[in-house]
Amino acid sequence: MNVYCGIDWAERHHDVALVDDTGTQLAKKRITDDAAGYRVLLDLLAEHGDTPEDLIPIAIETSHGLLVAALRTGNRQIYAVNPLSAARYRDRHGVSRKKSDPGDALVLANILRTDMHAHRPLPADSDLARAITVLARAQQDAVWHRQQLVNQVRSLLKTFYPAALDAFQGKQHGLARPEARTVLATAPTPARAAKLSLPQLQAALRRAGRVRGIEAEARRLKEVFRADCARHPQAVEDAMGQQLGALIVQLDAACRAADELAKAVEESFRKHPDADVLLSFPGLGVQLGARVLAEIGDDHGRFADARALKAYAGSAPITRASGRKKFVGRRFIKNDRLITAGFLWAFAALTSSPGADAHYRRRRDAGDWHAQAQRHLFNRLLGQLYHCLQTGQLFDEQRAFTPFPTELAVAA
Repeated sequence: MNVYCGIDWAERHHDVALVDDTGTQLAKKRITDDAAGYRVLLDLLAEHGDTPEDLIPIAIETSHGLLVAALRTGNRQIYAVNPLSAARYRDRHGVSRKKSDPGDALVLANILRTDMHAHRPLPADSDLARAITVLARAQQDAVWHRQQLVNQVRSLLKTFYPAALDAFQGKQHGLARPEARTVLATAPTPARAAKLSLPQLQAALRRAGRVRGIEAEARRLKEVFRADCARHPQAVEDAMGQQLGALIVQLDAACRAADELAKAVEESFRKHPDADVLLSFPGLGVQLGARVLAEIGDDHGRFADARALKAYAGSAPITRASGRKKFVGRRFIKNDRLITAGFLWAFAALTSSPGADAHYRRRRDAGDWHAQAQRHLFNRLLGQLYHCLQTGQLFDEQRAFTPFPTELAVAA
């Protein structure tokens, strides 16, 4: 007799339901979200035939948390069922739209009983790959948060301190530069900036870590800050300066967090066996390669073929056909982090791979928009990456992008 388990997850407690092949409910229980509750769950599973050789599969609506970590020991199959999918299954058993936590656990158990083949278990990723996932996502979130703060600072400077924009906007990293943050923290208003002397500006640049061209840069900043410009009343300007100072403090913290997480990502990523394969691809550096690895994992049996990986990433188009109507368009249900990394990957590959650039140009000549051509290039690179990871080969430009007959004729 096969047994299936469904768990309705909550913050403080979890409802558990066990069913057999016929759909008969064997047990139900509410456990606490702590170590004692996890032991109660394992004891309940053992009472109904759970052994290391024959583990009971579990369906739950999340793939994260300590409960999932406790259940993933060994070779147990954990199925993370999308809550929307579970809601559709719930409607199969009644039209009254009633809902309860024990009922949801029962629905999840029945999903495995009837349609386990249609759902994918959590991948058997290594601990190192899962650690890289945590760090890469955290670093990406930190970069996004940093950019949000930069946008806020820029918007504020535009309203009362345009000289600061003129001073740093054309520089690499713009307002996120250590020099920009240090100078703005020293002089958060136009009035205070206009009073800065050359020694004070030079000292600020040195605190920011600059070691060359300090005198020339200090003179340039002094000229910019002392240029004639429109001003708010002094009280209003001082208030905006306090607001700017608070934003600079947050931006400093965000920049430090992003830099520290980037170092942690690099240290972990370079230890992974798949790092050499990923870094061999054009356009993939350490940070971007870590983001790709974080989303696809290192369980090489997770995707049945390259098409499955492309569908998961959202790079492959989706077809909707009914009668004489047929629509081919982009996917909306996808791994958003992976497709975001894919667009950056495809864009960076244009300058480092002649084959990738030629492929992109062909798509543009065929009528694709920039984003469409990039997505098509990412789709091709992803298929090549799948093959290389499966076989352990490094990227080969000549084999990856075979010249078209027209290109060979022109070369001849």
